[in-house]
Amino acid sequence: MELISSRSNEKVKQVRALRERKQRQASGLFLIEGIHHVGDAVEAAKAAKLYLVSLYYAPTLLKSDYALGLIHDQAARGVPCYALSAEVFQSIADKENPQGIIAIARPRQFQLEDLSPQNFSWGVALVAPQDPGNIGTILRTIDAVGASGLILLEGGADPYHPACVRASMGALFWHPLVSTSFSDFSQWTAEHGYHIYGTSAHAHTDYRQVDAYRRPLILLMGSERQGLTPEQAGLCHQFLRMPMHGRVTSLNLAVATGIMLYAILDRLV
Repeated sequence: MELISSRSNEKVKQVRALRERKQRQASGLFLIEGIHHVGDAVEAAKAAKLYLVSLYYAPTLLKSDYALGLIHDQAARGVPCYALSAEVFQSIADKENPQGIIAIARPRQFQLEDLSPQNFSWGVALVAPQDPGNIGTILRTIDAVGASGLILLEGGADPYHPACVRASMGALFWHPLVSTSFSDFSQWTAEHGYHIYGTSAHAHTDYRQVDAYRRPLILLMGSERQGLTPEQAGLCHQFLRMPMHGRVTSLNLAVATGIMLYAILDRLV
């Protein structure tokens, strides 16, 4: 296989461009870097959860037999695989000391109308999350507790940012992810009879005092800076508080969501 050794190669330039949100949105593609993450993407592609477009690797950097096997397997399936010099690969990698393999993928697109209590019995909705790492961590926790997926409301960080892809540990590939407006979300939850649980430091009910969390269910988490607005809080059937005993007044969004998801799992009906 011919080795690409020029940073100005068109294919290399296209990969590098996908490090920018604007290009990811325009193309509908995103990058997956690292042996473990690419391996998860290959499995997800086999299950028709995403579409694997191409693989890029550096033979002098990639020492893993498992990773080399991924390349041979995908090449045999017709996925274009491009060999790069170490220098060129490092120019497209997001991480220092890269492992030597990157995939380009197209996610499976979901709209809100594709979801219902039959295929989305319980999940999380985040209002304008600003940290892509938090989005990825929440997706990972959604996977861990067996919840259905994630709904992003009113914009926020790009869920296909490399930091989100890494933090999700592959969960991004397997669970429905929908971006929508709060007004559409409000109408959708009413039509399908979802129970909405929200959190606030000012709520009267401790989250541990809930006897049962009832499906279909959405855990609605406000923005990192402002929490839920009065309109968003008004959608909640139950408003819950997580006690704060120290000097800080709030928890990290991913930590708070994780605590709530495990509490819900423990009393889910």
